[in-house]
Amino acid sequence: MKNIRNIILDYGNVLFDIDFPKLRQSFIDLGIPDVDVFYGHKAQHALFDAFDKGIITAAQFRNELRNATHNSELSDESIDAAWNSLLIGVRPGHHELLLQLKKQYRTFLLSNNNEIHYQWIMDYLNRTFGLTGNASFFEKDYYSHLMRMRKPDEEIFQFVLDTHELNPAETLFVDDSPQHIETAKALGLQAHLLAPHDTLAELLDRLGYRP
Repeated sequence: MKNIRNIILDYGNVLFDIDFPKLRQSFIDLGIPDVDVFYGHKAQHALFDAFDKGIITAAQFRNELRNATHNSELSDESIDAAWNSLLIGVRPGHHELLLQLKKQYRTFLLSNNNEIHYQWIMDYLNRTFGLTGNASFFEKDYYSHLMRMRKPDEEIFQFVLDTHELNPAETLFVDDSPQHIETAKALGLQAHLLAPHDTLAELLDRLGYRP
């Protein structure tokens, strides 16, 4: 492998645990029909892409979920609780690992996110760790809904590469979604999929990039 100077990391299921089966059950409990067609890890309703890109607001997202459940009486709180149910927390030791990586590499966060999840995560980081966000762990942290673009589209990767003048061949990208890895590889990044039972520390050890 070529020398790595830069590392771009996904957030969910790389640094922060996500429970997709829990969200699936929450959507079933809300009354969403054909839930596996409506939302999944590899494919989903266009509503979620629009929310990840910040094209629609949280209020519009909630109204679309009410439409999907045919229940106009669903409260904002019940919708948010269901949508946030997949958010578990930062994996143990990962904040410490990020600080170590930052000393040796130029590090970046590139997360598909949305207004509701982002607020929950920011509140969680403040409540649990006394942090105002993830900025202290990276040269720059990027969130799709604030950028108006999302993975796996090429433009979001290219934006980060161009903004920070990163050489793709010297840039490691780690994500848990195969479609995101495919785009990154097509752009010349050294991209690696983090499998469900793997950890970032173990992957970096195998690749020889653990600080």
